[in-house]
Amino acid sequence: MWRLNALITNIVILAVLVVAALLWEPVRIWSLILAAVTIVSALVEIFLAPSIRYRVHRWDLTDQAVYARSGWVTQHWQVAPFSRIQTVEAKRGPVQRMFRLASVKVTTASASADVTIVGLDEQDADSLVQSLTEATQSTLGDAT
Repeated sequence: MWRLNALITNIVILAVLVVAALLWEPVRIWSLILAAVTIVSALVEIFLAPSIRYRVHRWDLTDQAVYARSGWVTQHWQVAPFSRIQTVEAKRGPVQRMFRLASVKVTTASASADVTIVGLDEQDADSLVQSLTEATQSTLGDAT
């Protein structure tokens, strides 16, 4: 999923740069330089980054909270206690649907503490949403 997303994004960027280079003489050299940089960046994004992301992305569900870790340069650890959860949603973009994957977003009372778990199997995502919904309904607290 990460590879295909990177491929699609970089193809669009390259197409814009190549069209600009072909149609607009004053920016031709800069467009070609940016296209070369984009190709190098795309190779890293497509071949190296997904395997690193896979190794560092983790999540866990306990009796009291949901945890998620992400980031390979700067690691980000998020915790959402059940008493603070306001909404739980599963999202499926077009590329995720191709691979039967989904993301689960847990919104909390704090704007900076939302937890997002990316790349779950569709059934696991639905099960997680159901489990979190049941857990938050049975947990005392006002989620504020």
